[in-house]
Amino acid sequence: MREDSPSAMIGLASPLLTRGICAPARSLAALTRRRLGSARNARDRGALQIVSEGTGRFIVGGNWKCNGDRASVTALIEALNGGDVGDNVDVVVAPPFLYVDQALSELKSPMQVAAQNAWVEYTLEDETHHYDSDSGAFTGEVSAEMLEDMGVPWVILGHSERRTLLGEDDTTVGKKVAHARFHGLSVIVCVGESLEQREAGATMDVIFKQLRAVADEIDDREHSSWGSQVVIAYEPIWAIGTGKVATPEQVQAVHAGIRQWLKDNVSEEVSKATRIQYGGSVNEGNCETLARESDIDGFLVGGASLDATKFAQICKSSAVHYKAVGRA
Repeated sequence: MREDSPSAMIGLASPLLTRGICAPARSLAALTRRRLGSARNARDRGALQIVSEGTGRFIVGGNWKCNGDRASVTALIEALNGGDVGDNVDVVVAPPFLYVDQALSELKSPMQVAAQNAWVEYTLEDETHHYDSDSGAFTGEVSAEMLEDMGVPWVILGHSERRTLLGEDDTTVGKKVAHARFHGLSVIVCVGESLEQREAGATMDVIFKQLRAVADEIDDREHSSWGSQVVIAYEPIWAIGTGKVATPEQVQAVHAGIRQWLKDNVSEEVSKATRIQYGGSVNEGNCETLARESDIDGFLVGGASLDATKFAQICKSSAVHYKAVGRA
């Protein structure tokens, strides 16, 4: 790894979960260390943590993945409607496609609904970045146009399971985001590294490449809507469904690097407004500790989102976040 590569600069060359931040004293690494040092000092003093660099509402997503049947989905929706997810938090749940219409009809505010994927004809070249297909000959797929027609407000794109199991590359994900945005969908776009990439010190190189593929496809007119309508979910592949969770300091360092990249490559306004979620075995036991970090603007939750009580508790960690960053 080059000493001046993005991953070296942010100090993420250390192995999984075992070491702290260590890197050459480059500008981005120094910025990250100052943030982490301030946070640790604040915790040591029992004081509030540093003010968040982000300005958006806390957002929690529940990805139900390929789980559930009619009975369990109905029971989960009823339990979510009867629960308390707290105040000043955006809540989005993503059921399997067969149950999206039921969720749209039965879930109560403030919960919104997301699809878990949307098709794009990834071989298209389109200078307008709209990527509308002339053909519907894509058996088994669901288009952004269909989601728009059904009134589905959100879609999750680029999840690591689709990248690793179904071969979606960065270019395809970028086109999907552009196509979904053209049809008015808000997007949670997932980024993250494998264990091998982390141990090789390539975490930020991988994530910046994933972000570049998205930024290159979003029309300049769309950049102003990133903050409210394009959410970035950092999901280290090695922590999804494994029970392993990155330390709060490791997550904060990556989120701070993402925000700095947005500032340098999109705009400072977008950098502040964009919400950056963490997803990687988040549960009711670790959410509050993670939520205290200044650049963790929410969570994308997998297994724990199938339990309404646990999911509500994760949503209510928004209050912990606001208090920790001085926005209570």
